Amino acid sequence: MKKITVLAFFIFCFSSLFALTANAKMQLTYSNFFPPTHFNSQLAESWIQEVEKRTNGEVTIKYYPAQSLTKAPQTYDGVVNGIADIGMTVLAYSRGRFPVAQAIDLPMGYTSGVQATAVANAVLNKFHPKEFDDSQIMYVHAHGPGLINMASKKVATMEDMKGLKIRTTGASGLVISALGGSPVGKGMGETYQLLQKGVVDGSLHPLEANKGWKLGEVVKYVTESYPVAYTTAFAVFMNKRKWSKISPESQKAIKEINAEWSIKHGEGWDKADKAGIEFFKSKGGEFVSLSDAEALRWKAAMAPVIDEYIKKANEKGVDGKAVVDFIKANM
Repeated sequence: MKKITVLAFFIFCFSSLFALTANAKMQLTYSNFFPPTHFNSQLAESWIQEVEKRTNGEVTIKYYPAQSLTKAPQTYDGVVNGIADIGMTVLAYSRGRFPVAQAIDLPMGYTSGVQATAVANAVLNKFHPKEFDDSQIMYVHAHGPGLINMASKKVATMEDMKGLKIRTTGASGLVISALGGSPVGKGMGETYQLLQKGVVDGSLHPLEANKGWKLGEVVKYVTESYPVAYTTAFAVFMNKRKWSKISPESQKAIKEINAEWSIKHGEGWDKADKAGIEFFKSKGGEFVSLSDAEALRWKAAMAPVIDEYIKKANEKGVDGKAVVDFIKANM
């Protein structure tokens, strides 16, 4: 009788310990380079709240915006190495590291953030890039059409671009080179001062940044270069070890949230573009149109950029043409 009682006691203790472990709370850190006032930062915070709610408190997250935990270019490695548990950053800040995702940023003539975000997620779901094997991707999103923003000079032709220094990120630098300008690779956080001090003549960025990063205060002209508009892919990702410690039920809940928040970001980019336009106009900004003939010239100039991507992707074992053709088919 005593043996049965002792055995029952140990079974009870083991079961209690297992239940306690299964429901253990996990506090994670989230690093983001966007400032707290930016809509992408606010969406990150609402994502955190939703994760905490739908995991019933199993996962709690401390948020670090404005590069306060990791700098934007180091965020991906920071998450992989456990400096932060979750991160959001621009994939192009790690140029050449993500050969499949790099194709998303090409100057395909994007028309909206919703479209670009849908394309970005479709690429990841179609090709399952091995380049992300060292992290757990939550979701990706992409901004609306990236256009040429000038501090003091109008750009309406390729000839106008000659000799100009334009701030760019990642593959977008190839766009400026193809148009005859000189790309200056810098992060968005440095752009205001670069324009204000005349270090660069302009910047290649989406319209939302004219309000979100206050660039409309130092940008006077925007060239409506929609036929060659690029985008930039952003990713939210988690440390794989931390992900593996989350219960299957909570992982399922987080994946459902990810699908919802990706859409929210795409819609947010478009809403922010509209706000950026209004802010830009309120500061006296002027839009500069391309003639139909000039638009065709700009599109023709992008062909070598896309061909070069395909060549370099192939060298890394990626079927670059397949990725490009897939994007064109899903635009």
